Amino acid sequence: MTDNFVEETNPNAIFESWYAEAQSSEINDPNAMALSSIDLSGMPNVRVVLLKARDARGFVFYTNLESQKGREVLQSGKAAANFHWKSLRRQVRIRGLIEGVTDAEADEYFASRSRLSRLGAIASQQSRPLDSRETMMREVERLDKLYPDENIPRPSHWHGTRILPLYLEFWQDGEARLHDRFVFQRETIDQEWTKQRWYP
Repeated sequence: MTDNFVEETNPNAIFESWYAEAQSSEINDPNAMALSSIDLSGMPNVRVVLLKARDARGFVFYTNLESQKGREVLQSGKAAANFHWKSLRRQVRIRGLIEGVTDAEADEYFASRSRLSRLGAIASQQSRPLDSRETMMREVERLDKLYPDENIPRPSHWHGTRILPLYLEFWQDGEARLHDRFVFQRETIDQEWTKQRWYP
């Protein structure tokens, strides 16, 4: 770790620095994060999603709220995520509460997506059985004719979720597995962060 990192008390500043480096070094999707949730039976679930926005409050991803992950994070009100930047030999772990983004935020991001992605978001009954790919593609074709211009409405169930972190961990690979690991924690999102170095 650099001296600046060791002395830094704001985890958001560290994340911004590391994320900027990842954007320069990762070949594909530096914004990819493994998102973990818990289903109704208490079984953990994980999948990769893309970070689409970040600010002082938290980390935003978008999904169909009627999907498996959408239902799981909504019912628990909690989520965890992990960034792994192999080119930098770094990880960032996040655990926290969730909140929905505003409709205006969701509308703005939905409008920025490609036409086919927007049509697909409407056509896909995410996490439900599908008899064939052709069924889904026929629905995309139907929607393409229904919305001939760029005025494609965002489905109300397609929305953004913000993870409000209560735990942020920065992990840097070290020689002979003597890694460097710093953990920031707080009890509520309004509290100041506490910082500790942990054994790797």
